[in-house]
Amino acid sequence: MEMEMLAQVEALALKKQKIYRQSVLRYIARAMLASMFIGFGVIVAFKTGNYFFLEHSPLTYPMAAITFGAAIILISYGGGDLFTGDTFYYSYAALRRKMEWVEVARMWCVSYLGNILGATAFALLIYLTGLFNSSSVNQFLLDVVAHKMEAPISQLFFRAILCNWLVCLAFFVPMSMKSDGAKMFAMMLFVFCFFISGYEHSIANMCTFAIALVLHHPGTISWYGVFHNLIPVTIGNLIGGGILMGVMYYYVNKPFLDDSH
Repeated sequence: MEMEMLAQVEALALKKQKIYRQSVLRYIARAMLASMFIGFGVIVAFKTGNYFFLEHSPLTYPMAAITFGAAIILISYGGGDLFTGDTFYYSYAALRRKMEWVEVARMWCVSYLGNILGATAFALLIYLTGLFNSSSVNQFLLDVVAHKMEAPISQLFFRAILCNWLVCLAFFVPMSMKSDGAKMFAMMLFVFCFFISGYEHSIANMCTFAIALVLHHPGTISWYGVFHNLIPVTIGNLIGGGILMGVMYYYVNKPFLDDSH
């Protein structure tokens, strides 16, 4: 079962590589799609959570976490290229010597750039709708962003490692499931776990920060805060996906991989 899943990971990495080699612009467009899909998840999660936040309800985070699962369904079934997932797919394929590390690093950078562009475009679209302009709607989002921008760097780093470990598992484990219903349930359950735990996801943060910055926001939300958060979180996500998933699954399955040659 595990070997079949790893074969799918390798095939997915090579498919993404083919798209990248054929057209970097197409690859960037797919990366933009992925962060826009996360943007939809961010909006529905924070809009839902805000109703409970205004009432100081303990259900604020659980309700937001449940609805954020829409993002992973959109990415998995709607296409798109997410930097955080690529940290796992490409590192595993490179360890299997199916991809060169130099090209892997280049594809990570281009994917990250596309995710930034998508987050920016989505934030602009949300701003133009006017749906998040009122303080009666955006308080929960602004409160969460302010806390993310104030957290100590070391804590952000380790939260990010755990986050992408779990998020990559959310894509990996359902590969063994046959029905779409089971896959969706597993994905949403894993994403619920990541959200409710308070871990840090660089692309989800990117989308949330972009939305917060285009709204009328307090001084606690700033460009300094964006870099203070995203630099350690991106590095942590890279370790979570690249080492705890890519390297770990390659290492623990190496005897079986050798036998398959």
